[in-house]
Amino acid sequence: MKLSHIFAGCAVALSLAAVPVLAPAPARAIGCISGGAAGAVAGHYAGHHAVLGAIGGCIAGHHMHKVQMQKKAAAAHAAETPAPTPMPSATPTPSPST
Repeated sequence: MKLSHIFAGCAVALSLAAVPVLAPAPARAIGCISGGAAGAVAGHYAGHHAVLGAIGGCIAGHHMHKVQMQKKAAAAHAAETPAPTPMPSATPTPSPST
């Protein structure tokens, strides 16, 4: 077997072994796509600044999504936490006299 065949086989094996390591991480840009599209349109109509509008829209959309998720988590936490029961008072409340 030729040395070039062995070298090529090792190169292929090494590149296949490196694929999981070099795979990109999933992006967490939720809200950025829709915000960026809206910002690009607004920036275009506001003086041909579509790129700046897209950047600003992406930031705003991502922030709005983050706030929305925090509100949803707070509502879920409040729903699972039971409401406190009022303690009976030691003295009765007087009834209004007529």
